Amino acid sequence: MDIRRSIRNHRGFLLFLLSFALFRTAVADWNPIPSGSMRPTLLEGDVVLVNRLAYDLKLPLTDILLLPLGEPRRGDVVTLSSPVDGTRLIKRIVGLPGDRVGIRGDVLMLNGRPLAYGDGHTRGETVTPGWIVEAWRATEDLGGRPHAVQFLPALRTRRDFAEITVPAGRYFLLGDNRDNSEDSRFIGTVPRERLIGRAHHVLVSADWLGEDGWRLAPRFGRWAMAIR
Repeated sequence: MDIRRSIRNHRGFLLFLLSFALFRTAVADWNPIPSGSMRPTLLEGDVVLVNRLAYDLKLPLTDILLLPLGEPRRGDVVTLSSPVDGTRLIKRIVGLPGDRVGIRGDVLMLNGRPLAYGDGHTRGETVTPGWIVEAWRATEDLGGRPHAVQFLPALRTRRDFAEITVPAGRYFLLGDNRDNSEDSRFIGTVPRERLIGRAHHVLVSADWLGEDGWRLAPRFGRWAMAIR
């Protein structure tokens, strides 16, 4: 009886929580960035806004498609469920269905042509607190959608990928931090139903990585920043 009375007394709040949960699982979401796989576009401590209706309307809490709403575009930054273990990831779409995608010496090859890289410069990059390596940053032109990428020559990683043709209904995704990202080079192409939504803005951001260990400092300059 006490439980029923409590539910009746708080039914308005419970309905709000249910509506909020359905909104977040079907319409819009926000995701914290836990790793550096999308540096320099996204940093650890960023919280990004995700439009879950950018591509599909799905049954809440499932990958069941109810209605297609739009087509994923080359260059979109998306959240997804890893086809390997279901982990929530955030990557950039570089290959659409039917595209031929490969990598030669860290240079992305798209349909047989190397992409152009401009504005290259080097800088120190903190991989983990106390470990700084040289990073090369540049602007990659992904079919008229330029965006920043980063390479870490000091790290031993996979810099070549044999060309494949992206199957129908699937997408080839890469992290912008090309030498420190678990993406389609390792998890394979991603089926459309695994795409959760398109990340479009940084909501808030705070620096929680410092050379001296843990810290928390707001990065106001990144608040409400559009993701390119």
